Amino acid sequence: MSTSSSPVKIAGSPLIQSLKSRENLDFLGAASQLVIKDIGEIHSRLLDHRPIIQSETRYFIKQFEEKRGLREMRVLDNLKNSICETKEQTLPQCTTGVVQERLESVLKTLETVNQTILRLQKRELENSKRGASSAGDEKIRSSLEMFIREHEQRCQAVDEDHKKAVLRLKEQYVTMDKELSKLKTF
Repeated sequence: MSTSSSPVKIAGSPLIQSLKSRENLDFLGAASQLVIKDIGEIHSRLLDHRPIIQSETRYFIKQFEEKRGLREMRVLDNLKNSICETKEQTLPQCTTGVVQERLESVLKTLETVNQTILRLQKRELENSKRGASSAGDEKIRSSLEMFIREHEQRCQAVDEDHKKAVLRLKEQYVTMDKELSKLKTF
């Protein structure tokens, strides 16, 4: 067993950490300290596989990423080929005379439908204007009749109030004349 061991391996060993404490190391001799170091080194070599596992994990991830990248490149190449094929072969076939004729017939029917819809909208607009003007005229007539009735009622009320006020004034003047005539006699 070698006596030259790194402090990381000794400190990293859980067995050594449980065995050694500051109090125990003071009482142990130099030989026993060497034995403890050797035990720690053996333990770390036999049971501590973290560095190996980490390097294997890195290697696996690197291989996985490379394979995945190649697979994605193949998928992208296939997509590129299918797009080029569609652009060069299928698209020109779609723009041939058959599609053009169908599009022209569809455009003609759309134009006729559009014209009929415009005519119907004009008719509806004219009908709604007529209906609105006749309905508006009726509303104006009814509101005018109500205004005239209210005006006549108010006029009658004002006339009655005027007559009452005139009568009161006449009575007041009559009483004042009587009082004046009494005063003249004195």
